[in-house]
Amino acid sequence: MDTIYRVPTITFIAILILLTAPAGAQETAASFADANVFGVVEGFWLPDQVCELGAGWERIIFDWAQHQPDSADDWNFLNVDERWLTAARDCQREVVAVVKHTPAWATDGLPGPGVPRGLYLPVDDPGNLWAGFMRRLAAWYGDLGVRRFIIWNEPDISPDVYGFEYEGSLQDYAQLLRVAAMAARQGNPDAIIHLAGTTYWHDVNAGQRLYVDRLLEVLAADPEAEANGYYFDVLTLHIYFRADTVYTIVSEMRDVLARYGLGDKHIWITETNASPNLDPLWRVERPQYQITLDQQAAYLVQAAALGLAAGADHIGVYKFYDWSLAPGAESFALIRADGSRRPAYYAWQTVIEQMNGVEAAALAQTETADVVRLSRDDGSEVVAAWARTASGAVVQIEASADQALLLDQYGNIVWVRPVNGLYILALPPAACSRRDGCPVGGMVSLLVQPRGEAQIFEWDSAAGAVSLAFSEV
Repeated sequence: MDTIYRVPTITFIAILILLTAPAGAQETAASFADANVFGVVEGFWLPDQVCELGAGWERIIFDWAQHQPDSADDWNFLNVDERWLTAARDCQREVVAVVKHTPAWATDGLPGPGVPRGLYLPVDDPGNLWAGFMRRLAAWYGDLGVRRFIIWNEPDISPDVYGFEYEGSLQDYAQLLRVAAMAARQGNPDAIIHLAGTTYWHDVNAGQRLYVDRLLEVLAADPEAEANGYYFDVLTLHIYFRADTVYTIVSEMRDVLARYGLGDKHIWITETNASPNLDPLWRVERPQYQITLDQQAAYLVQAAALGLAAGADHIGVYKFYDWSLAPGAESFALIRADGSRRPAYYAWQTVIEQMNGVEAAALAQTETADVVRLSRDDGSEVVAAWARTASGAVVQIEASADQALLLDQYGNIVWVRPVNGLYILALPPAACSRRDGCPVGGMVSLLVQPRGEAQIFEWDSAAGAVSLAFSEV
């Protein structure tokens, strides 16, 4: 892999006031976090480097079994080191808690995935151990700036499948969610409740209705659900490997919410990535998804653009740093276990710098190309484009000014001028195989120019310039 030569955006600020307006110096940490929608999983291991990346939020595990290892009287707050929270706050990064793992003393089932004892007792009953923990957790960490709680992780995975994390039935998870929401809001009225991240494909491959669809059906039948905001504020997703599925899955989840009259709920992608098993510095043998470093980087930019176009509010990478990984184990991180940065680090930094402040996003998809149009609140527009197949593609963009910025997926920037009123992007082909098809599109190009009514075309050798039709959420 060649070295990624990245031009720091800061060197262009003097001449890019319109295109990349900096945030106000007096902006608060909370408003910054709300504005910066791109995050990482577990950035706290390397606080200086995650701060340099510029992530707006990070997800951290808040482990019940470690907070209360032996009884409800325990409170081991060292499970989440306050220094991690301080570092995040100092760098204007919101912390999102994923709460899971039942202590052995608190369940009649398996320690970890077991259903908490007393779960169906009233929320104010001391015998409802889960309620007591969530109330205390929300109050304690609310004082430290944590208000978002993801309730468990991937409960859609059944016990016979790798990754199983929750022993309870769908009804048991609905009750876990109800209790968590009511107890957390008692502890902190500003608590924001996220559904557990789900895999989507576990249900699809099993030929059954989506877990989220079935869960919302249960919640909708609860006569007290509407008064309690249906016990959640955010639907959470985990999406991996195939870039185009980001748009498909988010759109489908948006439709599911709408069917239950919950179209105002937010959607976060808290895990996404394409693990690069062909990294020369960390080879991993696996039968499917042969992913290079360039493909990992391309996937992250594509996932961000497609997620925004489908209506996702926040998008995060799993994960930031491979802090403890056995040789040959599957590696996802932006930073390897040896501390070296993958090219994907710079791709995600480019996403953070170029795709925040988006007011509207729309996708045009053809047989050979994906083009996402992002309208930013600073008066500029970012057009992200990539080829979907091994044939490559050519996209033409009408100019709204006499020059624009052209970036590659790593943030390297050049000024370009239009030719006959058009910017022409030659999009490199995707890497495809007989087994996997084309899971990730080709290298991404991003064109930044003042927002206008510019038309965008794809060049077809037979039909000439074909105008693209964009679909906006």
